Amino acid sequence: MSGLSWLTILRKRENFRAAFRGFDPAAIARFSTRDVSRLMADAGIVRNRAKIEATINNARRLSDLVEEFGSFAAYVWRYEPKPRKGLLDRAGLEKLGVPAEAAEMSKDLRKRGWGFVGPTTVYSFMQAMGLVNDHLRGCAAGLEVERLRRNFARPR
Repeated sequence: MSGLSWLTILRKRENFRAAFRGFDPAAIARFSTRDVSRLMADAGIVRNRAKIEATINNARRLSDLVEEFGSFAAYVWRYEPKPRKGLLDRAGLEKLGVPAEAAEMSKDLRKRGWGFVGPTTVYSFMQAMGLVNDHLRGCAAGLEVERLRRNFARPR
């Protein structure tokens, strides 16, 4: 849901989880126009018809990626940026832009018919999934993410 405050989305997270059937892609792929109407009437979520319809469309297209790559994870990890040397300081973080890999994944997903997957949204996804570690130097979470990334077997 780019364009909105992440805090707004986080506060509505459980409403989204309920409205979108626990974020189960197979369930979302079966949503109909009736479900779109139900979601548009749900004050507990952000009601943007284009984004709702894109979510359903993307869930339907997910099976194509799984069929082609074996899993969504195998597709996503193909775009892992080269790791940086160490964690960033605030100045380094402020200079950081969207990595080329996020733009590439965005372009590929759009070519495959996905919607609302611009580079910034894809980059946020990459951060959330651990493909990149943008925690600041001195942050305990950043050190933990680095430890987990070192021991993580990338899907193939």
